[in-house]
Amino acid sequence: MGASGSKARGMWPFSSGSASSSGGETATTASAGGGTEHSLARVRKATPFVFTRRSSLYYDEDGDLAHEFYEETIVTKNGRKRAKLKRIQKNLIPQGMVKLDHPRIHVDFPVVICEV
Repeated sequence: MGASGSKARGMWPFSSGSASSSGGETATTASAGGGTEHSLARVRKATPFVFTRRSSLYYDEDGDLAHEFYEETIVTKNGRKRAKLKRIQKNLIPQGMVKLDHPRIHVDFPVVICEV
């Protein structure tokens, strides 16, 4: 419910191996001595921990915070008054990114945490 892996295929964001195993992230340059020197085109500093997440809560016009908002309406049917709840879906503002109390491990982290 909400957690999903990355959509990139063939690249592990947490690989700490050599540059040749990271999927073509090396650049070859010729040095003055005639040999070739391998250097990383970009250095990736990734951590297996997640510190923030996108919230599923919304603010309404009054500033209240909740997952869903409902409004009570009175419906008259065959001369009988009946109260009905109508879901409000307009004028809602998402809460945005929320800092987690405790860091979580990323979904794509390729390590077995517990073996039974």
